[in-house]
Amino acid sequence: MSTAPSINSELRDLYSEQSTRILQEFHATGDGRTAVDQRTALIEDIVLRLWKEFIAPEQSLPEDFALVAIGGFGRRWLFPHSDIDVLFLHSDQATEERYKDRVRQFSQELWDLRVKLSPATRTLAECERFDSNNVEFTISLLDCRYLAGDRDLFARLHDKLIPKLILQENQSIVQRLAEVTRARHAKYGNTVFHLEPNIKETPGGLRDYNVACWLALISSMDKLRAWPDPRTLLPVSVRKQFEPALEFLMSVRCFLHYRQGRDDNMLLWETQDEAAVRRIGVPEVEVMTAAEWMRIYFGHARAVHRASIQLLEEIPAARSSLYKHFQNWRSRVSNSEFSVVDGLIFLQQPAALQDPELLLRMFDFMAHHGLKLSATTEYRIEQVLPALAATPPRGAELWRYLQVILIEPHAADALRAMHSLRLNPILLPEFKLIDALVIRDFYHRFTVDEHSFLAIESLHMAHHSQSEWDQRYGHILDELEQPELLYLALLLHDVGKGVPGRSHVVTSLEIAEQAMDRLDLEPQDRDTVRYLIGCHLEMSATLRRDIYDPATIQGFAEKVGTPERLKMLCLLTYADIKAVNPEALTPWKAENVWQLYIATANHLSRSADQRLHSEVDDENIARLQTLAPVAGKKIKNFLEGLPKRYLRAHPAEEVLHHLAMAEKLQTEPVQLDLKRGRHWYELTMVTHDRPFLFATLAGVLAAWGMNIVKADAFSNQAGIVVDRFYFTDRFRTLELNLPEWERFQRSIADVVTGEADLERLLRDRLRSDRGGTAKVKVDTRIEFDDESSSNSTLVQVIAQDRLGLLHAISSRFSHQKCNIEIALIDTEGQMAIDVFYLTSAGAKLNPEQQRKLKSSLMEELKAVLIS
Repeated sequence: MSTAPSINSELRDLYSEQSTRILQEFHATGDGRTAVDQRTALIEDIVLRLWKEFIAPEQSLPEDFALVAIGGFGRRWLFPHSDIDVLFLHSDQATEERYKDRVRQFSQELWDLRVKLSPATRTLAECERFDSNNVEFTISLLDCRYLAGDRDLFARLHDKLIPKLILQENQSIVQRLAEVTRARHAKYGNTVFHLEPNIKETPGGLRDYNVACWLALISSMDKLRAWPDPRTLLPVSVRKQFEPALEFLMSVRCFLHYRQGRDDNMLLWETQDEAAVRRIGVPEVEVMTAAEWMRIYFGHARAVHRASIQLLEEIPAARSSLYKHFQNWRSRVSNSEFSVVDGLIFLQQPAALQDPELLLRMFDFMAHHGLKLSATTEYRIEQVLPALAATPPRGAELWRYLQVILIEPHAADALRAMHSLRLNPILLPEFKLIDALVIRDFYHRFTVDEHSFLAIESLHMAHHSQSEWDQRYGHILDELEQPELLYLALLLHDVGKGVPGRSHVVTSLEIAEQAMDRLDLEPQDRDTVRYLIGCHLEMSATLRRDIYDPATIQGFAEKVGTPERLKMLCLLTYADIKAVNPEALTPWKAENVWQLYIATANHLSRSADQRLHSEVDDENIARLQTLAPVAGKKIKNFLEGLPKRYLRAHPAEEVLHHLAMAEKLQTEPVQLDLKRGRHWYELTMVTHDRPFLFATLAGVLAAWGMNIVKADAFSNQAGIVVDRFYFTDRFRTLELNLPEWERFQRSIADVVTGEADLERLLRDRLRSDRGGTAKVKVDTRIEFDDESSSNSTLVQVIAQDRLGLLHAISSRFSHQKCNIEIALIDTEGQMAIDVFYLTSAGAKLNPEQQRKLKSSLMEELKAVLIS
């Protein structure tokens, strides 16, 4: 034997040289499978050399002790920075003690090579015991492979003990594996659609691939009582999807490991760009954008996730007892065409599936009862697809079934099943345009097809939600005369995104026309669907105007026309926003959509920044005088000159509270009221007007790390200002530190009165926040509108969202002598969309003022981007 230092030096050189060669080959070819095979072979060669150096001179020695590859090493899946999972298998504790020092030397040599060894030591008897708290070890044995040592000992483990363990503990192993898998899926929101997925752990990743193989293996071993042929574990249809998915995911994981220099499996925004440029996993494609590349990823992830979920559903041991009881109850819904076993749909007469109407009735059955298709049924569907594609159903026949599916409670699940089986593109070829299509704006979480399904699902789930807002929209849904038209519009409203270039609304309308021709819709029904698709962004656009202004409501009502269309458009807007990402429909947006709906409905049933005079007969004023009869003159003076919107936005009790705050200004020049709501904090400030006041308050909030979601500003004739900001606490400063409430309010007061330096506070915050780069570049746009308001000029600023943006913008307003009447703050991903109602000297901005303001804003926002 050579000496330990020499073998270490020799292996270090070998490992370094071969690792470099594998890396270079991967850079040249992008072939992850080959890289994984080569690294596995390299590690195996090193392990065997060390075995002969430290354990025994022959690979098959010693007796009663074996080295076993398990987990990823056993599968021959060693990625560039994967752990090396090995099992030191002993016949009994005597050999374990005998070789303890040699095993330590053996392991240390691997660690010295910077190889991440993950060893386990067990006797044969210990391997036979199932530990429910360590199901990972038992699962890792399913991939065990002989490396060195006593072959007979390994054979006893592989050929006898593991099959016996599976037979005895099949139920427990599968249940624990199912629990772990479902918990992992829940951690990632039970969806494959993530802006920055973990390609190992998120649903549809490599772990799901492994789970599918393990479940199939355990099921086969349970039936055969022996190791099955690995080539027959999965159905042919699944293997056809799995093989390209595995090749792709392997290449992506190798790319990530090499790029990051560690076992990092996060497919981050910037790595997606690089992967697309290098055509990782798709070397045959010439040129590809990141969105196109992610479309391929999601397609593979969806196939893998679907197969793993199907096995979890079909293997009895993977289901909980409560789930089994529920599905057994569901089995009673079987009929002459479909039988239901354990919640899965089977065909009573498989040959009858040649009839397209039976196929559509089956998906209606699925949508009505919330059931899933069995693997056998899915296979039979795939067999008839070519014949169906040759002569697809169309016209009234197709629409008769599709409209029923759309209004069923589980329509979204049925549509997803139809889509994954490639049935949707046959029935509605237009839908193929958005199959796994990615909108890469860091705002839309889901692919366009899944977004459409989620929008439909959101409406069906509204009644069952715990949210008061959701339930309100559910009640509107009940009032619709033809809900199927709304669901059809949701299904088609974004198909135009599959055609680059023009506005997706225009292209969606053109494509929807083709679909409606195929469905042979009635003319009046076409008009409704056409209206909903063409105007599906109209309500969101109106929310960026002052919805308390009667002129805004009147203009929107004229575009809507009828109460029925208003209901449909309101529901479409609600569902469309809700399906963008889990955080898109904030309580503020839900409230504003509802307020716009109610105000427009009231306008349609009968027929705000105008200045208010206290003589105006207003029910709010009457209520104020009822609540405080002795304060009549004070109320009159306080309200004089406030915009009418103020009384619309504040109930009488709040107005009286603001009046009380104003009366204290002589002793305390800045009055603050901080409240915590369910979703955000509300800060009200009453003080005398002064230059840069709104900008200053926005700056203090930014300096404290607060995220402003909404703001408004009011001032009366006496120069008393009522500013209100809604914000979220990014760092939970106020939630976790109650004493900070007082310091926070004192900081605001000090900055407003000039006793504290706002610029220093902002610099400190910007330093602590530095390092976060923008994922998406947003081009700055500034638009002026003199038509929407009778008294104010509207300025819409679209820009890259960043800390202190509102402070920067409003400071420029003050420099240009502009007064903020209303501020409507909105953010979509990394894009800020802020609308301001501005006046100057009590009037609208003239063209020259608008030109100067635009130039000033562009200068400010450009400087921010450069810095």
